[in-house]
Amino acid sequence: MSPCLRAEKPGGTTSAPLVPALRRHPHPAGGSRTMATPIESHVDLASLPKEERLARMRHSAAHLLAEAMLELFPDAELGIGPPIDAGFYYDFRLPRSLTPEDLAWLENRMRESVARRLPFQMAAITREEALERWKNQPFKLDLLKDLEDGTITQCTHGSFTDLCKGGHVNHTGEIGAFKLTSVAGAYWRGSEKNPQLQRVYGALFETEEELAAYERQLEEARRRDHRRIGKELKIFELFDETGPGHVVWLPNGATIRRELQRWMEDLELERGYRHVVTPAVSKRQLYVKSGHWDHFHDAMYPVMEREGEEYVLRPMNCPSHIMVFASELHSYREFPIRIAEFGNMHRWEKSGQVSGMSRVRIMTLNDAHIFCTDPAMVEAEVEGVLRLMEHAYGVLGLRNYRYRLSLADPDDKEKYVDNPEMWQKGEALLRRVLDRLGLNYFPAVGEAAFYGPKIDVQFMTAAGKEETLSTIQVDFHFPRQFGLEYIGEDGERHQPIIVHRGIISTLERMVALLIEEYEGNFPLWLAPVQAVVIPIADRHQPYAREVAGALRQHRLRVEVDDRNERMNAKIRDAQLQKVPYMLVVGDREAEARAVSLRVRGEGDQGSVPLTEVIDRLRRERDERLLTPGVHPAAPAPAPGG
Repeated sequence: MSPCLRAEKPGGTTSAPLVPALRRHPHPAGGSRTMATPIESHVDLASLPKEERLARMRHSAAHLLAEAMLELFPDAELGIGPPIDAGFYYDFRLPRSLTPEDLAWLENRMRESVARRLPFQMAAITREEALERWKNQPFKLDLLKDLEDGTITQCTHGSFTDLCKGGHVNHTGEIGAFKLTSVAGAYWRGSEKNPQLQRVYGALFETEEELAAYERQLEEARRRDHRRIGKELKIFELFDETGPGHVVWLPNGATIRRELQRWMEDLELERGYRHVVTPAVSKRQLYVKSGHWDHFHDAMYPVMEREGEEYVLRPMNCPSHIMVFASELHSYREFPIRIAEFGNMHRWEKSGQVSGMSRVRIMTLNDAHIFCTDPAMVEAEVEGVLRLMEHAYGVLGLRNYRYRLSLADPDDKEKYVDNPEMWQKGEALLRRVLDRLGLNYFPAVGEAAFYGPKIDVQFMTAAGKEETLSTIQVDFHFPRQFGLEYIGEDGERHQPIIVHRGIISTLERMVALLIEEYEGNFPLWLAPVQAVVIPIADRHQPYAREVAGALRQHRLRVEVDDRNERMNAKIRDAQLQKVPYMLVVGDREAEARAVSLRVRGEGDQGSVPLTEVIDRLRRERDERLLTPGVHPAAPAPAPGG
């Protein structure tokens, strides 16, 4: 848009051209003109890595958004506006809620600033000058409290100035292709104790083609969104009365959950795991001892006081499994000792961060802890866990993942246990396993657990976001912290090593991911309803019930649709519920002891003897085929062969 064109403000009024409009607010962030010391900030964008170029463009676009917002709402209070993956955002406190029309107007205003090619100018400023400039901006004043004298800088483009540490393009014309996408609520500094602001999100890429591809990805993500599909297929619900992040599994979802849990428990039993059931509530002192209280108490549910004792809902299962191990003195002959549980965990995620089943407050983790005698045994067990994980992912058809070696930040003594030797041993051990198996991985400093390094399996979701599913952690810390011992071959007491592992993540996150991967078309073994029998007329209901009974004898989940609806309506409803098989029965089918078979995604298969249908469904279920006749994808190059 040309800078001389007029833009209509939401509400039907027409503003003056952009240049005069901005001149009416020469210092939109508040305060009078100050004396600033310019900082040379010209940068050769072409010489920078693409990620840094994008970060500068996105940060600069956030400033344009704030500039436009202050023209729309001169009394707007500004929060922060950082670059993020795929774009940027800016937080505002505004006199009213934003509308889609507001976003369109703001975006047009931003484009006018782009067309003017306004330079971004960084400058140093004294605290006194900053306090004067932003005296009407409470959130900027709050940010100033964290800045030391001599480190305060600002950025100006045109007539707009913001408190900023830098990282911009040279001028507004160098900002790439962008689009404002949504508005969400966000608490100032992420704390529910602070005011809630409106967060405006934008997407930004270097080219229009990349932006269009991202928008297509967003549309695909909306189409696959587990929150929508989960509601349509009656898999789960979230009720205000039960609180955000507290998933209610409906019968269909409970069926999927049960099948996943049974399957994983059987796989674990085959591999020598022993299952336990431990309480979801423990004394606070247990988590003080483990260190979870020091590191996670802000993310835990409030303490419950009863009879002079303090109790908490557990955020992790590790201490409970350690108690199981410590309940008796073990001999080296018993190792490795594999303790497993689908254990409930409780974490007080902020209400603005919970989302469907992928980010919840109560979750059930496919958890296990393997107690080993020495590093060689640890390496063998880590290989075994990777092998089990690859098998599970192959059966589920999950392939879009990569390995991350999550390491501690050696300079962060507050977040991580201060024991350099321990960290070196753990990291070297995991690297040896990954290298020996020839698995590609990337290191990530600052992503380790507070007590040890880990291998994380990072899965790319349908929304284009990377989430951690499986994790394998090596732990030399907890055995020492809890004074764990076993009797070695020499008759002396020794300290074990723990491998923490989760194969299919939490049931909540895994089911959310599978909904989106399958678009609700669950393979037969996981489908809540595996077949629907549809009688053509009322007189065919007895045979329909007989067909259903025959399938149920083989533990197949089948329903009879005996509603007073036309056959085509029943077929359509079964298709909408993504039922794998529809068995239509009429006079000819009853006489021939057959069904007219319809298969999800394949249509009408004609008349098929009932015995053949039963055999087909049993085989598809027992072999856990992904779709009719299609075996699970072979896993990626298998650890250990």
